[in-house]
Amino acid sequence: MTYRVCFVCTGNICRSPMAESVFRARIAEAGLDDRVEVDSAGTGGWHEGDGADPRTVRVLQEHGYDGEHTARQFQASWFARLDLVIALDSGHLKSLRRLAPTEQDARKVHLLRSYDPDAADDLDVPDPYYGGLDGFEECLEMVEAASEGLLTAVRDEVEGTTA
Repeated sequence: MTYRVCFVCTGNICRSPMAESVFRARIAEAGLDDRVEVDSAGTGGWHEGDGADPRTVRVLQEHGYDGEHTARQFQASWFARLDLVIALDSGHLKSLRRLAPTEQDARKVHLLRSYDPDAADDLDVPDPYYGGLDGFEECLEMVEAASEGLLTAVRDEVEGTTA
């Protein structure tokens, strides 16, 4: 059975494709790529069909990650096939939980940085879109830091080691 994870930000061109690419790499490194499917989407459809922001692609590629991406909008019907929905900030978290058809679906939604023990109370990944390249670098650092904890949680689910 495939475990499915979807990362969600606003337009699906900056933060969520970055998280998707990094986490897909972590899943492959862990040897779980045959059991875990990773994708991303946006809460809005403004960029649907577009590639990732060129700054996202540049930062990903400079750090050895895949920059291929096509933006799409998250649909409520996807909750039925997803095991985990990862929001990149608290606004996305609220939007996704409101969109969830059931309480069980709403419980699938978590903030990415909640998986980073060093994040403390600052669980939002800031939107780098209106800033410079340094914001995209900062975003990548936050995504990478949270990806280790997320990998542990997903591995536990896939391998059945959670209660």
